[in-house]
Amino acid sequence: MTHLEVLQQAVETALGPRLKALVVDRGEITITVAPADYLQASRVLRDDPALRFEQLIDLCGVDYSEYRDQAWDGPRFCVVSHLLSVSHNWRVRLKVFCTDDDVPMIASLTDVWSSANWFEREAFDLYGIIFDGHLDLRRILTDYGFIGHPFRKDFPTSGHVEMRYDPEKKRVIYQPVTIEPRDITPRIIREDNYGGLK
Repeated sequence: MTHLEVLQQAVETALGPRLKALVVDRGEITITVAPADYLQASRVLRDDPALRFEQLIDLCGVDYSEYRDQAWDGPRFCVVSHLLSVSHNWRVRLKVFCTDDDVPMIASLTDVWSSANWFEREAFDLYGIIFDGHLDLRRILTDYGFIGHPFRKDFPTSGHVEMRYDPEKKRVIYQPVTIEPRDITPRIIREDNYGGLK
């Protein structure tokens, strides 16, 4: 039995009915759990002696609204966590979809892995995903007065406001975006010997 097959069997045994999906692709395992099972499944992944995922090494949000430029059938927002077991030398990807597209909310993992703190703040800031139980859920990358969530696929590329220094007021001010939207078509070079290629 390969290392990956041992991990797959251990995950299936430990999570049992909490496991909605398990996909093995490119030598990696991705598991999906329901929002109601997310917190308990995370504790099992950390505490089960056969798994021992001691470290959460990454957590991010995903907006599936225009997934691969196709219509997406399912919840819009997903939280993806990458877990590492130092004891067993293996990794797993844990996915959970938020049930409400208008107000995406999921349990916070800060009580399970303290490293979730800033990752969850980033996912909140960029995607608007609310992590229930997070003790300090505030923006971490954008400005405090920022409106919206810039990694959502419906957020305008130019944003809503821009800031600049006003020498008369001697401070930074916000104003509506003054950039006019335009389509930029790259110039295509059709020279026979371009770049020394023949």
